[in-house]
Amino acid sequence: MDKIILSSTSTPLSTSSLPPLRSATSTASLSSPKKLVLLRSTRIQRELSSSSRTSTSFCKVHRSTTITCGAITEINESDFQNVVLNSDRPVLVEFVATWCGPCRLISPAMESVAQEYGDRLTVVKIDHDASPKLIEEYKVYGLPALVLFKDGKEVPESRREGAITKAKLKEYVDALLASISVA
Repeated sequence: MDKIILSSTSTPLSTSSLPPLRSATSTASLSSPKKLVLLRSTRIQRELSSSSRTSTSFCKVHRSTTITCGAITEINESDFQNVVLNSDRPVLVEFVATWCGPCRLISPAMESVAQEYGDRLTVVKIDHDASPKLIEEYKVYGLPALVLFKDGKEVPESRREGAITKAKLKEYVDALLASISVA
């Protein structure tokens, strides 16, 4: 975690022993130059990680390969058959990668949809880099990719790639659920 410290001298106000990552000097509307210093603070990292552990107690490790945080379960290739293909209810699969900006962008919307539709739909997340066989089998070319499965098969025309707003995501899910309930 980076920390911004404003000081009136060139000496940063910090107890961290790590060197600054970046520094910039600004004189805008100040009587004397001020220096902004970005520091890495291991103490802050420890405090944030310990507080986030208590605040994200809804994350559970089911096995060594499956993690559930909130309403979304992260699975891998070995779990795909049981969780997705053998499911008795529709499963929305989100193919993502840690390096994918749009994937991180839609993550809160996906969590919201997973919670809102939890009684009618299972939402799972699959890491692109950790599951190359699934990526190849389902021909995932863009990330994030959303694919709906029902009764062990991909629902025709359910595939969507790229970032999407929360409102559009809800429209997409509503349309998918309506199309599979009629079929």
